Amino acid sequence: MSTKKKDAAAVLTEVIAELADLTSAEQQNIVNTVSTFYGLHSPAPSTGHAKTAPTSTPVSHPAGGGFSEERDISPKEFIMQKQPRSDVERVACLAYYLTHYRNTPYFKTVDISKLNVEAAQSKMSNATVAAANAVKTGYLAAATKGNKQISAAGELFVQALPDREAARAAMATRKRKRRARKSAKKK
Repeated sequence: MSTKKKDAAAVLTEVIAELADLTSAEQQNIVNTVSTFYGLHSPAPSTGHAKTAPTSTPVSHPAGGGFSEERDISPKEFIMQKQPRSDVERVACLAYYLTHYRNTPYFKTVDISKLNVEAAQSKMSNATVAAANAVKTGYLAAATKGNKQISAAGELFVQALPDREAARAAMATRKRKRRARKSAKKK
């Protein structure tokens, strides 16, 4: 066996171990997020394996490539379903929509503003500040050439909405890990 295969096997073992303590819905969300990040298509489940619970919106694989969800929901309906309570949460929801429904994983703030208008939402007081705050909060992450992208934590947050408790829990996991790193540096 080559070294590369041993490394892949070790990585797989680590990933499975890390996912073991999560619920099947959380496991599916992480697998979907990783697949989106790397632009991978997951194979159809075989009949011999147990299926995970379906997500709120089914996933399809368009012929042109990319990883996006069905496009039968308008941005207005999506925002109504997710019920964001602030401009920052709305930015996260719109970023999620761009990524999964418009196959646009990298975007500028102006793209968020245009989608906000299309979703018939009230104008954001300052979309640039809202987007910057979404980055600080961890919903968005920087991408190349000044673009932004939804972060893994942001995806989990939006997927959990409108369940506020589950959404907070998704972000709390991120914050706990971040604090742990800061305290490790102090030692």
